[in-house]
Amino acid sequence: MTGIVVHEWLATTGGSENVLEEISTVFPDAPIVCLWDDNPSRFAPGRVHETWLAKTPLRRAKAAALLFMPATWRRLKNPLGATPDWILSSSHLFSHHARFRAVPSRVPHLAYVYTPARYIWSPELDQRGSSLIARLLAPPLKALDRRRAQSLHSIAAISAAVADRIATHWGRDAVVIYPPVDVDFFSQGSSGLTPAENLTLESLPQRFVLGASRFIPYKRLDLVIEFGIAANVDVVLAGSGPERSRLESAALRHPGRVHFVDHPSRELLRELYRRAEALIFPAHEDFGIMPVEAMAVGTPVVALDKGGTAETVLDGVTGVLLRDFTDDEMRRAYRLLPDLQAADCRLRAAEFSTARFRSEIVDWVTKEGTSS
Repeated sequence: MTGIVVHEWLATTGGSENVLEEISTVFPDAPIVCLWDDNPSRFAPGRVHETWLAKTPLRRAKAAALLFMPATWRRLKNPLGATPDWILSSSHLFSHHARFRAVPSRVPHLAYVYTPARYIWSPELDQRGSSLIARLLAPPLKALDRRRAQSLHSIAAISAAVADRIATHWGRDAVVIYPPVDVDFFSQGSSGLTPAENLTLESLPQRFVLGASRFIPYKRLDLVIEFGIAANVDVVLAGSGPERSRLESAALRHPGRVHFVDHPSRELLRELYRRAEALIFPAHEDFGIMPVEAMAVGTPVVALDKGGTAETVLDGVTGVLLRDFTDDEMRRAYRLLPDLQAADCRLRAAEFSTARFRSEIVDWVTKEGTSS
């Protein structure tokens, strides 16, 4: 079986790009088609095929490029030359609209969906949906997106929460295939730290809770600081991003007890997970890889009882799920942490391994890609 893999665009880093890498590994002969490639060294030369948008300044302005994406996806060149056995779109925006010239409609088109476009369908979950251009474009794009989703042969979602969203917005059923998490790496012992990273660890308090992600609004890292205040515990925030100054201002409410770790390497992040009393994860995520990484180390997670974390974190076993991050709920969660077992966390994380993802994605594509 030879197919074509389609992805929105290739960023230098990102969760969907990590999933794409696993897909490309299990289907090594499939070319990859994307709007543009900002990480040309990630895949073998000649494997990635860009669209005309890659040759324009629009690749640096996604909001402006949005106007051209739906039409671009409908006029793709077939990189195989021959008719593919299947097409697999890796989609969080419009890549599932993909259509290739001279490829018969009978060829099964499958979509692995991270979410229907959040800033079109779920603007309450994505601040980009509040912009004027997004609000103006949302009604016609919703109609187009729903219509084109009907032509998909089969859909897989990254979580049951996303499958529910697909049913609501597109009127389609979806199987759930959880994305891969490198639990093997995070379950390893301490290794690979630089002298500077060891000094960073030595500068941190003995007891702390951890918040880790990009410093952007919807990650709600300000609530990690609020958790520290409510539970009277030190806080470590690991990451980087445009919210840094706002978080520093919020940290003034917990003077001397909020510590920032900039741009942690995977090795340093693993050690931060290991030393933390818990990962505090207030974001409403479609899946949420970091909670699984923390559990792979043996560290429990305090998270929202919504979205993907409500599926991965076992309340009262591998963490505590909160309806809201109120002071009382945060204090209650902190009191429960000592009762949670590292072994239970590791066992749960193992259910989301890379090996499991590879097996399930191959089984799905093999089954659905051979029926038309």
